[in-house]
Amino acid sequence: MEYLEFELPIKELEDQLQKCKIIGEESEVDVTETCTQIEKKLKEAQKDIYKNLTAWQRVQMSRHPERPYTLDYIKAICGNSFLELHGDRSFKDDKAMIGGLGKIGDQSFMFIGQQKGYNTKTRQYRNFGMANPEGYRKALRLMKSAEKFGIPVVTLLDTPGAYPGLEAEERGQGEAIARNILEMTRLKVPIITIVVGEGASGGALGIGVGDVVMMLENTWYSVISPESCSSILWRSWEYKELAASALKLTAPDMKKLKIVDEIIKEPLGGAHRDRTKTFTSVSNAITKHYEVLKKLSEKDLVAQRMDKYLQMGVYKD
Repeated sequence: MEYLEFELPIKELEDQLQKCKIIGEESEVDVTETCTQIEKKLKEAQKDIYKNLTAWQRVQMSRHPERPYTLDYIKAICGNSFLELHGDRSFKDDKAMIGGLGKIGDQSFMFIGQQKGYNTKTRQYRNFGMANPEGYRKALRLMKSAEKFGIPVVTLLDTPGAYPGLEAEERGQGEAIARNILEMTRLKVPIITIVVGEGASGGALGIGVGDVVMMLENTWYSVISPESCSSILWRSWEYKELAASALKLTAPDMKKLKIVDEIIKEPLGGAHRDRTKTFTSVSNAITKHYEVLKKLSEKDLVAQRMDKYLQMGVYKD
């Protein structure tokens, strides 16, 4: 288990508990009471730390190296029913954007999301979860196929942003993202969107227009990352913590601003602490909202989606 800097007090207590148990196993000394006291301290430390996370600490949690990624969710939720589909039918298959058909129970869904890597080799293969224009065009192709056959769409957001390279701009990165946003607003099937990690900039929004938008508890959703915001405003990354707080990018902030509709609770310590529980929570959330959305007509579905986004940013003086 890897620990973030603010989690070190928890690591120390867990190490103490492990050593205490080893002493009890290797000797005849009764360490039950000592272990119980350490366990009590550990639970108190976990509650104190995880219930009072700052915006920057939540950003760090969303990037935890052991946190499950998009394919982890899809494979856990769909099992062997998932069939990955490839290519944009124009340029190539973008490895940072994955998608395909899968089932939850007896209901088919078109799953689309950004995929990061687990180590240096796979991170390079997946381009660190940063999609090129062909990735967004692949996503749109899959959405239109889902619309044709009346299959609901589930998008999973986890990206530090769309790829900013010269070649991406040459192939129309901005147009590809804008096209997706336009087409998703009028797609005639339900769209359920979940931020499972980083929801950064247009890279996330390119597959982020949904009838229902949810965020896992320790994720973030913003027009820019705290580091980039800090470098623009203060010409340095040193103010990233201040930027994270000012950006109002956490799940509670997004819920308060009515940008997202629901926050999916994570196990204490983050999604990686209990993957099975996290996968179950995400699966249940998808099913719950689909049961409501499937009752709407195509006309009502699109009209409701349009109204949802038209109301964002509206306020009374």
